[in-house]
Amino acid sequence: LVFVLSPFTAHALQKLSVAVVAGFISPFQEIAAAFEKDTGISIDVSFTSAGRIYAQIESGAPYDIFLSADVERPALLYAKNLCEKPFVYAEGEVILWSADQKFCSRPNWQEALRQTGIRKIAIPNPTTTVHGTHAKKALEEAGLWKDLEPKFVVAQDIAQVFQYATISAVDAAFCSSAHVNTPAGKKGCFYTMKEAAPVVYSACVLASSPRKETARRFADFLVSPVAGRIKNKYGYKETLKNK
Repeated sequence: LVFVLSPFTAHALQKLSVAVVAGFISPFQEIAAAFEKDTGISIDVSFTSAGRIYAQIESGAPYDIFLSADVERPALLYAKNLCEKPFVYAEGEVILWSADQKFCSRPNWQEALRQTGIRKIAIPNPTTTVHGTHAKKALEEAGLWKDLEPKFVVAQDIAQVFQYATISAVDAAFCSSAHVNTPAGKKGCFYTMKEAAPVVYSACVLASSPRKETARRFADFLVSPVAGRIKNKYGYKETLKNK
C-alpha cells in the first residue's frame, strides 16, 4: 500500500528553526503566522540579542536562518563561510519610550532625559545589541552619557528593556520601532531619536542548515509585499531583497 504525500502535506511536515533578534518579536510573529498559513511550513523561533545569537551560531547552534538587527554580524558569518549571502529585510529607528505620558512633556529626547526626578533608564546592552550601541553613541554625542550612566539599568536584550518600561520599573527605556506600535506601546509616549543611526536589519540562511531550500523560501517571504505590510504597520521601512 503506497501513501503519496501531497505538496501541502509534505510542507506541513517541515519545520524551520529561526533565530530572531529580540526587538523584532511582534512583527516576526505575524510574518511567521502568515508564512505558515501560506505554505503549511511551521517555524520554531528563538528570540534574544544579536550578539548572543551570533555566538550561538559560531558554537554550532542548529538554526536554519538568522534575523539580526545589524549588517555586521551576518557579514562576519558570511566571511567565515557560516552562512549564505546576507540580505537586508528591514530598517528601523531607536526610540526612547516611557509608560508615563508626562515624561514626553519636553520638546526633545535630550531635554526629557535631563528632567529632575528621573531615577532609572533601561538600555539594552551596548556590547551585544545594536539599539544599545546606537543609543550610547547618540547619548555620548549629546554629552549625556557620563551623567546618565549611574541611572542605567542594562538588560540582556531589547525585549527585556521594554518589559521593564511597561511595568514602570524604570522611568524610560531605549526601544525599537516595533515596540511603539504594540498595544502596550500605544499606552505610553515616545521620542524618535533622529540623532541615532538607523537600525538596518539583515538576515542570512545558515550554511549548516539541512533545509536550505525551505529557509530560502522563507527569506523570500520575509521581503514579500505581505511581510512588507506587516513591517510597515510596526514602523519599519520597506525593503527589497538584495541577494
